[in-house]
Amino acid sequence: MTPRRAGDVADGRLADLEARLGHAFRDRNLLQRALTHSSRAQEQAGADDNEGMEFLGDALLGFLVAEALFARHKEMDEGGLSKMKAYLVSRPSLAAAARDLGLEQVVQVGKSGARTALQSSDSVLADAFEAVLAAVHLDAGESAARRVVERVLGRRLDDTDREEVERRDHKTLLQERLQAAGRPTPLYRVGKTEGPPHRPVFHVDLLVDGEVLSHGRGGTKKEAEQRAAQQALRSLSPAAGK
Repeated sequence: MTPRRAGDVADGRLADLEARLGHAFRDRNLLQRALTHSSRAQEQAGADDNEGMEFLGDALLGFLVAEALFARHKEMDEGGLSKMKAYLVSRPSLAAAARDLGLEQVVQVGKSGARTALQSSDSVLADAFEAVLAAVHLDAGESAARRVVERVLGRRLDDTDREEVERRDHKTLLQERLQAAGRPTPLYRVGKTEGPPHRPVFHVDLLVDGEVLSHGRGGTKKEAEQRAAQQALRSLSPAAGK
C-alpha cells in the first residue's frame, strides 16, 4: 500500500467511500487526487489537485448519462433527451449525488477560514463527483465508471420526468413564451459579481427589447439566469414560473 501523505484521507474513510461507490480501487492515489481541491494542493508540496480529473469526468459523465437516458427512452426526441441530460448533470444535481456519497466529509480543501463553506459548496462537490468518476475510469475502465453512474445516479435516471424538467427550465419556457408573442429572444447580462472567489454571487439582468425585465442572483451565472427567467415569467403571468 502506498504511504499516505499528511493531510490525505484516511484509509478507513476511503474504504467507506469505495463501498458506497461499489468500486475498490487498485490505485488509491487516483482517489486521493480526485478528492484534493486546488486550495489544498497549493498548501501541500507534491500534491496534485483534481482539476484535470474533473475535466475528464465531466466529459465521461455527459457520455454515460446520455447513453443511460437513450437506453431508457429510445422513442424520445433529441430535445427531450438533451433537457433531461442537462438537468441530471447540472451542478445542483451532481452536488446532491456527491452528498449521497458523503463527499463533503472527505473532499480535501485548504485551511482557510471559509473551509467549511468551501467543503460543502455545490461547486466543489459537483467537481469532486466528476473527478471521482474519472478516477474510477482511470483505475478500471469505462465499464467500471458506467456501473458507478448506474449505482449512484440510477434512481435519478429512472425517476426524471421530462415534463417536470421542462417546468424547471425557466429560460426555455420564457423564450418559448416570448417567441409565441412575437417578441425577441431575451438577453442575459451580468451586472456585478460579489463575494469571495470560492463562493461568488452573480447578479444578472434579463433584457427584452433593450429593457430590463427582471433580475436574478445565484452562485453561478446559469443559476442567476434561471432565476431571472423565473422572475420574468412571473411578471408576464402571475401563475407562471411557480
